[in-house]
Amino acid sequence: MSEAVLRARGIEKYFEIPGQTLHVLLGVDVDIFPGEILAIRGASGVGKSTLLHILGTLERPTAGDLMGEEGSLLGRSDTELAAFRNRYIGFVFQFHHLMPEFTALENVMMPGLIGKLPLRTVRRRARELLVAVGLEDRQDHRPQELSGGEQQRVAVARSLVREPKVVLADEPSGNLDPGTAERLHELVYTLAREHGQAWVIATHNETLAQIADRRSRLLHGRLVSEKEPLPGGPAREPQGSRNGEMPNLW
Repeated sequence: MSEAVLRARGIEKYFEIPGQTLHVLLGVDVDIFPGEILAIRGASGVGKSTLLHILGTLERPTAGDLMGEEGSLLGRSDTELAAFRNRYIGFVFQFHHLMPEFTALENVMMPGLIGKLPLRTVRRRARELLVAVGLEDRQDHRPQELSGGEQQRVAVARSLVREPKVVLADEPSGNLDPGTAERLHELVYTLAREHGQAWVIATHNETLAQIADRRSRLLHGRLVSEKEPLPGGPAREPQGSRNGEMPNLW
């Protein structure tokens, strides 16, 4: 088996609120492997988003350690962690966080520009990704000119522009209609299989959970493996990308 690209050990997180301490995570251990899809399920409010934020170094845990391929991450400065995120982590969260003053193409390009990649390279990659998510005709539109589903697809494309090793997704298809959601699920499957990206997805969507290689449930602050396969088995292999080309699933 390949080496894990991200490892969490003993992750705890609690928040002080008036009159009490709220314990959200109580010792989470998880390994993330290249090309793997890991679905994390659980009731609303149990800490799935908090866990994703910690795995993506957006938040620091109260206790525990987070390790990348080059060792522990939590001893690094905020500036060093920002550089790590930009290079290795992609994010797709419930809220798109698109910048309203920029076009879809410019929003997708932004992580590459922040990472100081060549402008021509970033623009080409961003256009390829917008084609892959079916928005080649909307690249010059600003977020307010796009539907909610289109905005989410722009956010997915943006998360991939630097070809991250790990993509963290919080209900990525939650705002999409069933047909668009299914095509997004196929794109996730293809990216994991053919581009070796690890996807960690917090989701309530049963169909999306079915394409995962592993399924875990966040329960009482701990991550518990769901060892039994879900009904229906893994999703069919999507048609599309070959030889490293991005598929157009729309």
